[in-house]
Amino acid sequence: MTDHIFAHEHPESDRARGGGFTLWFTGLSGSGKSTIAHLVGPALDERGHVVEYLDGDTVRTHLSKGLGFSKEDRDTNIERIGWVASRLTRHGGAVICAAISPYVETRQKARAMVEPFGPFVEVYVKASVEECARRDVNGLYAKAFAGEIKGFTGVDDPYEAPTDPEIVVDTEEQTPEESARAVVARLGELGLVGTEVRA
Repeated sequence: MTDHIFAHEHPESDRARGGGFTLWFTGLSGSGKSTIAHLVGPALDERGHVVEYLDGDTVRTHLSKGLGFSKEDRDTNIERIGWVASRLTRHGGAVICAAISPYVETRQKARAMVEPFGPFVEVYVKASVEECARRDVNGLYAKAFAGEIKGFTGVDDPYEAPTDPEIVVDTEEQTPEESARAVVARLGELGLVGTEVRA
């Protein structure tokens, strides 16, 4: 995978000491984005970062209330998350975004908003539609397969998987804890987090 390095070139040591960056989890509903994100966050906090979460469901409650699930509304929602992430990144936050964000073009717009202020690290949380449907305790996939819900990502609306993400975790092969450890390890390789944990 190619590393997307970054509009602001900070020395590696500065990044590891707590320079702002955005960690963008994308994947199907039920792939494990939020679960992994909320495991990664405490690990970053232990390493001295100020962690901010922008979870897709929470954002739709507070920042994007009233938006539907048309492509236009989905794009607007992701662009709002990207803009807020850029502001928090600018001020040194470790911003963790977890949203389906199904379209490549819109994720690229979010990246373009963030990268003038710090690195944007795309994490593809990979899981098949079949596995996500198996995990779905609310039965949304079943309703989508039955035609009761229209425009459901991965069923009758596309999910455009990343072709060159900084990180890939496969949640059919890894536990959430293993995936979180892989993410933190990769952030270390990128020079964004240090290895030292606060006492």
